[in-house]
Amino acid sequence: MADITLISGSTLGSAEYVAEHVAEKLEEAGFSTEMFHGPELYEVPQDGIWLMVCSTHGAGELPDNLQPFLEQLEDQQPDLSKVRFGALGLGSSEYDTFCDAIGALDRKLTSLGAKRIGDRLEIDVTQHEIPEDPAEVWVLNWINLIK
Repeated sequence: MADITLISGSTLGSAEYVAEHVAEKLEEAGFSTEMFHGPELYEVPQDGIWLMVCSTHGAGELPDNLQPFLEQLEDQQPDLSKVRFGALGLGSSEYDTFCDAIGALDRKLTSLGAKRIGDRLEIDVTQHEIPEDPAEVWVLNWINLIK
């Protein structure tokens, strides 16, 4: 099993690119990673450390590739008390639903017993042309919290 399971939800690819970039930084720091882009719930371990990377699209929705994952969490209500997680979201502050998707995931995981590690990062794509930059700063600090 990998040290860190990355789970991304992306519509246009930005969150996927950010997830791949932070996975690279985690691996440089000595962690093993496993990447899932829109997994089914049964595919991911029900323990360990997850890093959720998700964009918000439409009226605050999760991307289509991650919506089934959230629905499975809601339907199956798994015990996630052995999961610790980080939450990294992308969105546009031009919308009043800015980063609602990562907020919904954060709340659902917490309600199922998972414990968030550190603060949630919400990247405003109108302020950061390259969202990998603030994500890298955040993940380097996050690494110190999981050591």
